[in-house]
Amino acid sequence: MNYCTLSESDQEHLLEKLDVFKVKGRDKRGRQVLLIIGKHFPARMVSSEIIKKYLEDKVYPKLGAKPFSAVYVHTDVQRSENFPGISALRSIYDAIPTKVKDNLEAVYFLHPGLQARLFLATFGRLFFSGGLYAKLKYVSRLEFLWDHVRRMEMEIPEFVHDHDEELEHRPAMDYGLESDHPRIYSAPSVPVDPISMYSMRCIA
Repeated sequence: MNYCTLSESDQEHLLEKLDVFKVKGRDKRGRQVLLIIGKHFPARMVSSEIIKKYLEDKVYPKLGAKPFSAVYVHTDVQRSENFPGISALRSIYDAIPTKVKDNLEAVYFLHPGLQARLFLATFGRLFFSGGLYAKLKYVSRLEFLWDHVRRMEMEIPEFVHDHDEELEHRPAMDYGLESDHPRIYSAPSVPVDPISMYSMRCIA
């Protein structure tokens, strides 16, 4: 668990304000979409217990009991700012109700970086139970994401569009890395322009 300088109520307010998790729009199969913006995740300011409580109170009720998909936006994610740590991530995942895990039918991983792909290729099947790894689909361009979700119903931040455009003009930013994953739509990308979003620090 992370111990942070913010109160519990302030941590919950921060998650709400940053719009890290948003149930918005539908995919091409009519399923609700859970949009997760990785760059907005304040990993060093919010404890795993608060995250679990926030998901239980604010997110899961909006998903209901029907199948849904998730879009995880990895653009510009920084390990030092946005990654809660393996133990915290596993704790959050294990706390997800079984019915929610079962209803999650696809995870579209937008702009996967090299490190993220290597991590998932190495630990994905062991780390995520319930077949989540098999539901993961790498998507390296927005144009490929629109093949699966309804574009007009999604609210993608401007920095994601900017990064996508830069990838189009600088193809060398893409690695032609082969993966053992059977569901890959395009080559992975490397996050650019590291941005430190928060000045406050927590003791992990």
